[in-house]
Amino acid sequence: MALMSSVSAGQLAEQKKELDAQYRAVQAQGLKLDMSRGKPSAEQLDLSMGMMDCLTSKDLLQTAAGEDARNYGLLEGIPEARQLFADLLGLKPSEIFVGGNSSLNLMYDTVARAMQFGTCQGEAPWNRQGKLKFLCPVPGYDRHFAVTETFGIEMINIPMTENGPDMDMVEKLVSSDPSVKGIWCVPKYSNPDGITYSDETVRRFAALKPAARDFRIFWDNAYCIHDLTDTPDTLLNIMDECKKLGSEDMVYIFASTSKISFSGAGVAVMGMSEKNLAWAKKFLSMQTIGFDKINQLRHVRFFGSAEGMKAHMAKHKALIQPRFELVLNMLEKELGGLGIASWTRPNGGYFFSLNVLPGCAKRVVSLCKEAGVTLTGAGASFPYGVDPEDTNIRIAPTYPSMEDLEKAAEILCLCVKLAAVEKLLQEQAA
Repeated sequence: MALMSSVSAGQLAEQKKELDAQYRAVQAQGLKLDMSRGKPSAEQLDLSMGMMDCLTSKDLLQTAAGEDARNYGLLEGIPEARQLFADLLGLKPSEIFVGGNSSLNLMYDTVARAMQFGTCQGEAPWNRQGKLKFLCPVPGYDRHFAVTETFGIEMINIPMTENGPDMDMVEKLVSSDPSVKGIWCVPKYSNPDGITYSDETVRRFAALKPAARDFRIFWDNAYCIHDLTDTPDTLLNIMDECKKLGSEDMVYIFASTSKISFSGAGVAVMGMSEKNLAWAKKFLSMQTIGFDKINQLRHVRFFGSAEGMKAHMAKHKALIQPRFELVLNMLEKELGGLGIASWTRPNGGYFFSLNVLPGCAKRVVSLCKEAGVTLTGAGASFPYGVDPEDTNIRIAPTYPSMEDLEKAAEILCLCVKLAAVEKLLQEQAA
């Protein structure tokens, strides 16, 4: 297919007439399709329904150590849940804290603790240190950015590369500016690009020399076992690398079963050095006497082990991978060779990035909405909702049915073409 930018104004005008007619026909269908968030489909949630039967009123609800899961206590989580997540993340059980259903909740609390009480390094609480900054790899996860924005922390864009964040920029800012207190990371199958950090990038993170002693890496390993292909990415264990350099206090690791079992009733976990965990427990013990231990026990008995969780995720892969392929193949068929869009093709995770012509992302999202397809808002993958180039759109193909997804993908491609033709006509007229 010819590059659309090489087409004459007259040909573009003819294309626009055809695209407008197709668009009006789609609008007339009155569709209501949603690709706005990375939610598991109903079929994926059905995979875990056996969890509802693995504990009954006749079961002895005791942990392996004999504690009654129905009662108070075990702030850090039941021992077998700590072991399960330690095996999953490559940590020691003594470095694991098991919480409620939301890892985002644990991240928010971790920032809030640092704001109010500081960190185990004994520095002043963050909210007494004046202006604060966080580094934000972009495109990235909108809810991460919302947390730091809520606390009034300035966010600095860090461009993503094929190997992870631009580490030259990260190292320079972290080592030179004591007001830089942290960085958000989704190190495996990043949201939304689907990039996995290279071994060199992980080692450079572990070797950071922060100007601030209380600098922290927020390592959100949300997609640690969420593979989509038979050649999955591998991620170097950052805690192991930090321990080699004595920097293990610098990293907080987060994960959950939100996209493994039930999104609204999973189990979340924090991994950290024993020193960091002891500090966190001082304040967590004031918030709660313990999280839902029966749910923790339910997850342990259903999955059995980290290997059991990985086997379960192979069932998810069988449902998700065709959805990704459907949309990616549609993009290639309809947009390939036109020079008006590019996209990532990840080996796992829940999203991929669609990059349209600069200045067109908002227009594409708006056109899709008016045609009955809801996408993630343009700019959502950037701090403050501002994509400087207005080019990135996060695509979430997991939730719709295959039939709805095919319709949504067709409409998305139509809207990308229409927005591109409009922009090119404007440029030729200027």
